[in-house]
Amino acid sequence: MNEILKAMETRQSVRAYRPDPIDEETLNAILRAGTFAPSGMGRQSGKIVVVQDPATREILRAKNAEVIGNPDADPFYGAPTVLVVLADSTVPTWVEDGSLVMGNLLLAASALGVGACWIHRARETFDSPEGKALLRKWGIPETYRGVGNCILGYPAAEPQPKKPRKADFIVRVG
Repeated sequence: MNEILKAMETRQSVRAYRPDPIDEETLNAILRAGTFAPSGMGRQSGKIVVVQDPATREILRAKNAEVIGNPDADPFYGAPTVLVVLADSTVPTWVEDGSLVMGNLLLAASALGVGACWIHRARETFDSPEGKALLRKWGIPETYRGVGNCILGYPAAEPQPKKPRKADFIVRVG
């Protein structure tokens, strides 16, 4: 089977991680895959911020947990790396562009044996005063908005089998 199709069929969201950091070569390969995501008119409106330092990860964790109403939760499930995907909201296809970056990151991680999961609430985080402060600190214009957080790490356990695809997923016309 084609390796890309295999990665698509076998990719799973991972929600339990070992604390070991991802080796640099593997992380760079995942990041590179994100940069090759399609984008509207080739504008490349996306941006990936790699967060591995515990202090910044904690700021993101706390804000994300606040949005879900559980300040003690770890919405990042202990993953040692958080890739924040942002996109320039002045580009009409910013949400789609950023979503495609997320998809490439998730597939590349799976293909390389790294666990990953899309964690929502990046938009709420980076629309907040705390999120805007992080953007300023990172030298990113405030026109960039959060699309998603791609958490990465080595799985603590084998993921559960993928659910079967629903019978009416595909509708053929004509």
